[in-house]
Amino acid sequence: MNSSTSSAVNGGVSFWYADDGLPAVREPLTGDASADVVIVGGGYTGLWTAYYLKKAAPFLRITVLEQKFCGYGASGRNGGWLYNGIAGRDRYARLHGHEAAVRLQKAMNDTVAEVVAVARAEGIDADIHQGGVLEVATTPAQLARLKAFHAHELAYGETDRELYGARETAERIRVADAVGSTWTPHGARLHPVKLVKGLAAAVEALGVTIHESTPVTEIRPKHAVTPYGTVRAPYVLRCTEGFTAALKGQRRTWLPMNSSMIATEPLTEEQWAAIGWAGRETLGDMAHAYMYAQRTVDGRIALGGRGVPYRFGSRTDNDGRTQEATVAALREVLTRFFPSLAGVRIEHAWSGVLGVPRDWCATVTLDRSTGLGWAGGYVGSGVATANLAARTLRDLVRQDSGQGGRTELTELPWVGHRVRKWEPEPFRWLGVQGMYATYRAADRRERRYPDTRSSRLARLADRVAGRH
Repeated sequence: MNSSTSSAVNGGVSFWYADDGLPAVREPLTGDASADVVIVGGGYTGLWTAYYLKKAAPFLRITVLEQKFCGYGASGRNGGWLYNGIAGRDRYARLHGHEAAVRLQKAMNDTVAEVVAVARAEGIDADIHQGGVLEVATTPAQLARLKAFHAHELAYGETDRELYGARETAERIRVADAVGSTWTPHGARLHPVKLVKGLAAAVEALGVTIHESTPVTEIRPKHAVTPYGTVRAPYVLRCTEGFTAALKGQRRTWLPMNSSMIATEPLTEEQWAAIGWAGRETLGDMAHAYMYAQRTVDGRIALGGRGVPYRFGSRTDNDGRTQEATVAALREVLTRFFPSLAGVRIEHAWSGVLGVPRDWCATVTLDRSTGLGWAGGYVGSGVATANLAARTLRDLVRQDSGQGGRTELTELPWVGHRVRKWEPEPFRWLGVQGMYATYRAADRRERRYPDTRSSRLARLADRVAGRH
């Protein structure tokens, strides 16, 4: 193993917590309780939902139950991409028509600005920089996909998106072998933990009750069951994303997909001068097993991708610890993109899980017959999508309780979407492992044999995954 990775801190939840400090844990539930709304999960979805509900109806008694501490899951471990992507848009276009999907995309575009505006209004300093999102192509096949992707986004109304050639791409970020890129202004870099900590504090200041170290073991109509007592409420909202499989009866609902990250040491001014990246865009690529990265406020590169994609039986990780092979693979991506960083030290590595539905479609739902609601299945796009989901849950609860009517958000095509469950084990494990092995093989083949056509291996993996 490269000596510049062997000294990396591995786990400890995430680099973001190492940077900003672990929070003081709030008191757990101490017995049976009641509320008007109980929210299960103290990540972005749960906290944003509590925030918007309490703002809209200050008289509501809202309780948030979190198994560890707010932001322990994906909300405190993600790549800090606040951007306008949403999982399942093309499927929603097929199910509900193109215009319905355009409305969904516009809502996501607006959501980026909404998060930035609320953070500013609440005094949450989350290192937000609105540099947009740059996605690059480094092979002929990737370039063909990039051009098709760019045209596809324009068809969904994103008229402010720009397409660049190799020279224009290098003027923004000098990625080795980049032959083109596409850029959207609807994106920002942020510090995930500073956002989730600030949001939790804002929610508490509004009068919402948060109980941490309180795992919910079962959700049923009007009941959230924990080892310390049951909270009864007319509305129980499940906001557990990648940890949903741990709940009774939910093991096959959403698959906890693993994503891993590394963070470098702070780069020197000379190193940044060689790379560029003055616009501090979030950076992605058009590989099948794609990467994502940001330039942090203190001058590091935080870069992620799929490591071990799934653990048998829908298990989740232990405080973010990551296999050394995954750390090495992410380092290889870093140096392939930026060869001048071959000797840079990796200071932190970590992992987390995200929720993946069987059809790869994010959803938000309130069952009016039971009062049970849920949102998630963001497939890696949750930093912004969680905010849109929360505002939609707010409107659905207000509509159901007679405090409001239909809104633009409650009419979006992802509301009420249902999907079949994942296959039982071992088929689930075999399918996911095989899918990502095939994607990686497709990427290697495209790098080795330049061709404008995407590898047939990737098309096969897409069919197995149910992504198209």
